[in-house]
Amino acid sequence: MDKEEILNKIGLKIRGLREEKQLTLQELSDKLNIEYNNLIRIEKGRNNCTIGTLLKISQILDVKVVDLVDVE
Repeated sequence: MDKEEILNKIGLKIRGLREEKQLTLQELSDKLNIEYNNLIRIEKGRNNCTIGTLLKISQILDVKVVDLVDVE
């Protein structure tokens, strides 16, 4: 599995969990204190995010970080 595929799968997980929590992109980006467009790129697998951002996402979405990055 290459980097792009991994980023895409992580992004899809984040999007799915965000939608389950009924959060909009704007609401989640505000809670993360990141730009709206940056979150869009993360969800589409076009942008790396830091471990810190993954940790914040996991806390907001009430999941473990490993749940976000386990793509196999």
